[in-house]
Amino acid sequence: MEISEKLVQNTVNFVKGQLDGAEAGHDWFHIERVWNLSKKIAETENCNREVVELAALLHDIADPKFHDGDEDLALKISLEFLQRENVSEEIIEQVLFIIKNISFKNRHELPGIFPVELQIVQDADRLDAIGAIGIARTFNFGGFKNNLMYHPEIPPAIGQSKEEYKKSNGTTINHFYEKLLLLKDLMNTEKGKKMAEERHIFMLGFLEQFYREWNAV
Repeated sequence: MEISEKLVQNTVNFVKGQLDGAEAGHDWFHIERVWNLSKKIAETENCNREVVELAALLHDIADPKFHDGDEDLALKISLEFLQRENVSEEIIEQVLFIIKNISFKNRHELPGIFPVELQIVQDADRLDAIGAIGIARTFNFGGFKNNLMYHPEIPPAIGQSKEEYKKSNGTTINHFYEKLLLLKDLMNTEKGKKMAEERHIFMLGFLEQFYREWNAV
């Protein structure tokens, strides 16, 4: 199913307005990159393009990190918008399912098999968390939180629970080991896996150079 251009533009305008002034790692440009990646991956999958594009555009409309941990606000805002746009209940239900389950911290709550549309948008979102863009976003958010870049005596907290992950204020470098370097092996689609490989290698090279410079090697 193809998505109407009018609905796309209305959604783009709505998201831009909602995210005006957002933290730079979770702003409109993040949404745009995930949207474009989702469309690229969707070309290789048998999927509902309307669900994919709407979910990609709305997936971070109210990230809980910036709303006191409220995981229902994004669902409420998206539901009200989609109803105003007269989107079918079936499509709305699928879009909200993706928004609810896309997050890294919610990965253990998903069933073993889940819709291809979620697989696509989740891969796109994870791709934007790794590689050069992922590095930039990670340091931007670390600065936003005033976290240390690195501390040799603070080890990464591997295998955090959902609640531990939500409350974590570890170093930015530790975040690579707690999340970013794990994403390559969590990709769903073949296209996503292929794209993640290159970005993963780039991050490993960055970390190697970072430690060399830190230690004045």
